[in-house]
Amino acid sequence: MGRLAARIRADLLWVKANVESMVAVVLAVAMSVLGLVDVIPTDLVSKVIPLTLGVIAFAMLRDRWRQETVNAEIQTTITTLGGTLREVNERMERIPSINELQQTLDGLSTVRFVIGAEVTDVLEQARTGTDRWIFKGGTGTHTRVVTLPVCIRQAQRDHRQLKVRLEILDPTKREVCDRYAQLYKALADEDDDARTWDAKGTQIELYATILAACCHKQQLGRLLDIEIALTSSVSMFRWDLSSRYLILTQRGPRFPAMVVEKGRPYYDSWDFELGTSFDECRRVPIEHARDVPLREEPSVPDVRSLFEVLGLALPENYTDADVVDIITKALHDTRRPLRGAGDRLPQGA
Repeated sequence: MGRLAARIRADLLWVKANVESMVAVVLAVAMSVLGLVDVIPTDLVSKVIPLTLGVIAFAMLRDRWRQETVNAEIQTTITTLGGTLREVNERMERIPSINELQQTLDGLSTVRFVIGAEVTDVLEQARTGTDRWIFKGGTGTHTRVVTLPVCIRQAQRDHRQLKVRLEILDPTKREVCDRYAQLYKALADEDDDARTWDAKGTQIELYATILAACCHKQQLGRLLDIEIALTSSVSMFRWDLSSRYLILTQRGPRFPAMVVEKGRPYYDSWDFELGTSFDECRRVPIEHARDVPLREEPSVPDVRSLFEVLGLALPENYTDADVVDIITKALHDTRRPLRGAGDRLPQGA
């Protein structure tokens, strides 16, 4: 029933669209038949023929007008579509190619995060066989106690040069050291030894790192190429870059660390960034340390003289006990990575 109704509706629409042509055809056929059977005079048929032709002409003109209208609409649509396609093409050209997107994804996939014991493992892997170590951070305690001794032993064993570059806080700026200690106090948990840190303790750590670097340099000579720069920028992050890895850590092994392997874009970018940052800092003239010969166990006067020739004179209120603390931390502080910044070592440690 539904199909029949649809069919009838379609037929009626067709009749409506072609009514003039149908009238002309019916009129022509009727006049011809009636003329043949002599129902109507021949002259009347002749008169009806122009009328029929007129109806046919009108139908043809109407169809042509409709066709021109449709053609104009089609042309307008094509023009609009062409503009839209050009706009889409321009936008597509601004979208990165599949290869570029793949390269970006590949770069991101090489940035991995580690936590806990994995941080210690990655740092150990980074030290193995490296011919350079670049550090940017706070006091450089872990670098002084663990990284430098390990990398130096490997360089001596392999008879090769080790290049070290350290960017640490400026120990002569008490307000910088205080900001560093306050930052870690604010971030410390209740059982965190960072709650005991203070400005003087931070200064002692920094002086110890500089003293350790000078002692290593005098002992190893050209085998060790070491540079130190001082900054006033306080950050909770630490950057370590070896010939294999870039490692970004914060506050210790229980916090996540970011690791990037050499050969990836982020490794090269950070290498460049660390070099730029180092160049903008105050350089320690470590070459002047040769003017103060340091024994295997430097004396208190020697250490005071060393920091004077380096332009980093110790504060006037530093006692000989403070200087001994600096010497001990610089050369014998094997437990330093587990301790706080500047806590006094017990006698005999």
